[in-house]
Amino acid sequence: MNKNIQPKLTLVGAGPGDPDLITVKGITALGLADAVLYDALVNPELLKYVPVHVPKIFVGKRNRKHEYTQDQINALIVDFAFTHGHVVRLKGGDPFVFGRGLEEIQYADAFNIETEVVPGISSSIGVAGLQKIPVTHRGLSESFWVITGTTTSGEISKDIEVAASTDATAVILMGVQKLKEITEVYKRAGKHELPVAIIQNGSLPSENLALGTVDTIVEIAENEKIGSPAVIILGEVVKLHPEFAVELIERELFLN
Repeated sequence: MNKNIQPKLTLVGAGPGDPDLITVKGITALGLADAVLYDALVNPELLKYVPVHVPKIFVGKRNRKHEYTQDQINALIVDFAFTHGHVVRLKGGDPFVFGRGLEEIQYADAFNIETEVVPGISSSIGVAGLQKIPVTHRGLSESFWVITGTTTSGEISKDIEVAASTDATAVILMGVQKLKEITEVYKRAGKHELPVAIIQNGSLPSENLALGTVDTIVEIAENEKIGSPAVIILGEVVKLHPEFAVELIERELFLN
């Protein structure tokens, strides 16, 4: 290793998609990078903050196909740290919200590489807020759950069933493909009329929104052609969306 190289890893949260939603500290880290490894949900516009000569390696997943396994990403981080110096690992949202950020920190620690974390705005909160849906609200919701829709085994999380038994807001990530199963869980809990919002490509110009209830959201999402990536929000707080009441009235008039 070149004696002038100082190995370092910085995990940077890129936010939910809009490049303006990255933190100032995140932009500073990109400007000081000697190598950048970035994910699929990272807006490519953020790479303009990286010096031109610095290698920028895509290590994300597209169409369920991984460019690199997690073990390979870990190895790349260490290799670039020792051969280039400061590695910035750029992740969508926040690195510690379903981002496997700690695994990468721990792997780098095993090689005595200096590490740092720059938090990002998680889509679980930020995307809801941009749609004027608070995840908590006095008199409606005292807490919120952030749950993965699909576990490593390919099944929906058992935590969804627990969340459905409470009055908490449930924010489900990576769950669009499991939407029917998720709504069935809520129906079994007697929550047929619970408001639901699904926000695809939150914070981006291509953002797409579906509003409904547990009983209607599957059909509405199909009609709106909702796809991944998307955030599913289940809870009374969804009623606070400016268009929620209008959507229900229009749909009822259409059905009648």
